[in-house]
Amino acid sequence: MDTDPLRQRLEDLRREIHYHNHRYHVLDAPVISDAEFDRLVVELGQIESTHPDWVTPDSPSQRAGAQPSEKFEKVRHPRPILSLANAFGADDARAWFERIRKLDDRVERAQFVVEPKIDGLSVLLHYRDGVFVQGATRGDGEVGEDITANLRTIKAIPLRIPLLAVDDGRSTMDHAGQLALFRGPQPPSASHRLPSHLAVRGEVYIPIRDFEQLNRRLEENGEKTYLNPRNTAAGSLRQLDPAITATRPLTLLVYQVVHAEGGEVPSSQWELLEWLKALGFPVTDIARRFDSLEEAIAYSATWDEGRDRLPYEADGMVIKLDDLRLAADLGFVGKDPRGATAFKFPAREVTTRLNAIGVAVGRTGVLTPYAVLQPVEIGGVVVERATLHNFDYIAEKDIREGDRVLVKRAGEVIPYVIGPVTEVRSGAELPYQPPQTCPACGQGVEHFEGEVAWYCVNAACPAQLVRNVEHFVSKGAMDINGLGIRIVEQLITAGLVRDVADLYTLTRDQLLGLEGFADRKADNLLGGISESANQPLQRLIAALGIHGVGEVSAADLSRQFPSLDLLAAASEEQLQMVEGIGPNIAAAIVDWFGRERNRKVLEKLKTAGVWPIASPSTVSGPSSGSLSGLTFVVTGALPTLSREGVKEFIESHGGKVTDSVSKKTSYLVLGEAPGSKYDKAQALGVKVIGEEELRKMCRS
Repeated sequence: MDTDPLRQRLEDLRREIHYHNHRYHVLDAPVISDAEFDRLVVELGQIESTHPDWVTPDSPSQRAGAQPSEKFEKVRHPRPILSLANAFGADDARAWFERIRKLDDRVERAQFVVEPKIDGLSVLLHYRDGVFVQGATRGDGEVGEDITANLRTIKAIPLRIPLLAVDDGRSTMDHAGQLALFRGPQPPSASHRLPSHLAVRGEVYIPIRDFEQLNRRLEENGEKTYLNPRNTAAGSLRQLDPAITATRPLTLLVYQVVHAEGGEVPSSQWELLEWLKALGFPVTDIARRFDSLEEAIAYSATWDEGRDRLPYEADGMVIKLDDLRLAADLGFVGKDPRGATAFKFPAREVTTRLNAIGVAVGRTGVLTPYAVLQPVEIGGVVVERATLHNFDYIAEKDIREGDRVLVKRAGEVIPYVIGPVTEVRSGAELPYQPPQTCPACGQGVEHFEGEVAWYCVNAACPAQLVRNVEHFVSKGAMDINGLGIRIVEQLITAGLVRDVADLYTLTRDQLLGLEGFADRKADNLLGGISESANQPLQRLIAALGIHGVGEVSAADLSRQFPSLDLLAAASEEQLQMVEGIGPNIAAAIVDWFGRERNRKVLEKLKTAGVWPIASPSTVSGPSSGSLSGLTFVVTGALPTLSREGVKEFIESHGGKVTDSVSKKTSYLVLGEAPGSKYDKAQALGVKVIGEEELRKMCRS
């Protein structure tokens, strides 16, 4: 056994880097920050540089990425797919330049191209005779994973590229007019004939705006949100089912030709980017070419502060030699090509103490945990609170009160806790348990199996009263004209409305005492409230805001239980006999009616005369059409139809729409960013279709 402490540290570093490479590249679940990982790699490089005889072929310094997953077929790359050495600031970039200048005096006269270093997943795209035939992950740099089917779902990837030039120098194209579609620069030279086999490298990512929209939709549906765009993109791209990949907002930028056979490509990186763009590949629009290294460094540094303007996550800029032949002649060291370096941005991550875990109650009743931190400065801002996403995230990361935690802040984004630094635990930190009662009203909370969110379902909870009333009066519920969000807030602030039933006891004098109310406005509002008392039972059921009960299931419930008295007395078993009502929704209904505060609201509604009884006419509906006898569930955002629009479309053709997937479901209509309904449909063997297939069924 080697007793040399430095040699032992070297082995420890290799094991640790291999572990984190596997977490990052294979599991898509890193447990440390990029900055920490970079420090490990730098330390490894320092030891190996002073002891070159200790370098082994399996050292992390000698290859990129990690072993490919066993889930996919393996693809051997035409040549190694390398990563980059890092430059942490201007001095490191100058040191890189000095090293390569000593190797070749042509570097002295070199030009440089600067491009963004996108935090995504590196992929290789193969084209034969202009047709996309295969795509793979980087893997370990030598062998990657075949993810061709998933990559085909990314609309930014051209499935066919035009032949821009032939040997006689005249421009041609695959089919008439295609060249005119490309508005980027034309190929720099007609001599660059499209190779018969072209392999290009790019970075797949999810734009920040799309990532935020995806998380908002998931949160609104009470589903688990994603931590960051990079992990989400990587996980989405490595799904075994391409249909799931197709629902994620993935795109990419291409920046390198890895292999060209039977043709020519530009020998300048700047011209190569223009050539790739002319072929139809998406390339960065912030790349610049410079005559000196200092200009390249200055431009890279401007993006440290400006990175929040980028539409994607970037952890630095890449400074490359423009002369690709010179870059190739310089070769590489270990896994790092000498012809380029990554100008890394300073990390926006710090560690601090997690003093407590607080819980906020949202306007929809969802309980959201947050971190109360020992105040710490991140990027010039003192941070005292940070998001913890959800209770599953706390459990998954094993975040505990009293932990020292790693916190990240990027631009104006709310700071969030990445995870605990477990090595410094004292042993006094205990696993966190989610609250059993609502911190705002003290009522018990709900959590259903298979769902991420925890809910307060008290109809009079002060933390969500505005949202409850706003939902109650909305068009899909009681449809009270003139009662918008501002008036709702005004009524609650004045203490006139403490639950939805109080709307029906409002008086003219009370309204006239509020700012902005005159006789006509008060009379109109009272008239709208009075008219709403005549709404059918299904509207009132939907208005109550019972978890999982939307307009469709409310209509189904009103057919089976023609009064709220009967619905309130129904058991979970009886409720599950209604189409579309599964165990979770049935439990939520029973729980809602079983709560004393909710029963008091119902008593007040009944006293006010808001107690509709369903009539037999509500049972009738379209009985014939191309979708007659079929039951549909819709999940995700469809290309052209809104949620109400697709419901009307299906019902107009004789079909039925329900809120939840069951064995009785005929089809799941799948849109972008679907929720857990997709997974349940797959588990039950329910056929999945898109909007276009749905329309075809109605045309047949």
